[in-house]
Amino acid sequence: MDAPLLRLNGIMRRAAGLEEISLNLARGETLALLAPPGSGKTALLRLVAGIDRPDAGQLLLDGRDLVPLAPSQRPLTLFDPVMPANRTVQEAIAQLLPGYGIPARDRPARIARALTALGLDGFEGRRIAGLGPLPRLRAAFARALAPEQPLLLLDDPLAGLDPAARRAFAFELRRLARRLGLTLLLATREGEEAMALADRIAVLDGGRIAQCDRPRALYEEPATALIAGLLGENNRLPGTVAWREEAECGIRLDCGPLVEARIADAGGPGSRCIVAIRPDRVAVAALPAEEMGEGALPAALRDSVFLGDHVRLLMELGEGGMLVARRPPGARLPVPGGPASVAWDPYAAFAYRALR
Repeated sequence: MDAPLLRLNGIMRRAAGLEEISLNLARGETLALLAPPGSGKTALLRLVAGIDRPDAGQLLLDGRDLVPLAPSQRPLTLFDPVMPANRTVQEAIAQLLPGYGIPARDRPARIARALTALGLDGFEGRRIAGLGPLPRLRAAFARALAPEQPLLLLDDPLAGLDPAARRAFAFELRRLARRLGLTLLLATREGEEAMALADRIAVLDGGRIAQCDRPRALYEEPATALIAGLLGENNRLPGTVAWREEAECGIRLDCGPLVEARIADAGGPGSRCIVAIRPDRVAVAALPAEEMGEGALPAALRDSVFLGDHVRLLMELGEGGMLVARRPPGARLPVPGGPASVAWDPYAAFAYRALR
């Protein structure tokens, strides 16, 4: 197996709350640092870029120790969305190349390759001030690609776009990274964006890596309630652990029913916990619970919203327990006041310790 391009060993930065961060990034891989605001993901990028220095630990890029090197000496690019408004696209890209030691004779070819990669052929003479948000972002990415460094650092790079454009450009950036063999270290607070872009996702919590794995593995088996919440919508039903056996436990929900779930980080009997189940894993039937089958719970439909590719149902369990389910539009669904029940595979539900 090839050695990692980037290796972080026991990185600490006390001012940013980072403790013992160890990560490897393979050549040609995209790794997303996912966390809520203020969790240290930007601070970690700054350490790799050389803007700040770690209190302890190793930063190795292609086997070379980065810590003694100034930012300008590091073979990487930190993406900057801010472009000089009074420059043309070509001038803005060319402006940074001398700092990377790129000979003048090679600069036009690098600029041309970057513009073509971002679909900006013909934009060379356009002024940055005259570009819309998306072309300006493309120009900023072209400027980041033109130095052709081994590693590209991205800190919430799509923040300026509206949700639809942000989603579309994330998939475009994914294809671009794979086509060009780019190595990306990305910091984001958006779980969907991390899943769209990254080969692996490292979730930061409390200054440490809480879990690092491929997007599907994190989505299907999140280790903590924070991770489950960052990677998609979850129902969160509070309760108390009633029994625990190996990998499973029973939880008496505050709203009344006793349910089963897989143990994530929940404690033993008597401890408070949260049962998390994704809306698309909740089955809904327009039947009494005894007719739906084993494990079904009586429920009542409180609201339904048609959203095109699915119907969003708000179901009440027991005394005031609210559960969201997502079902296909053509499914037979309960009606207000009619019989209704819900069920889910206990293997798809997780019991997490209750967050204070």
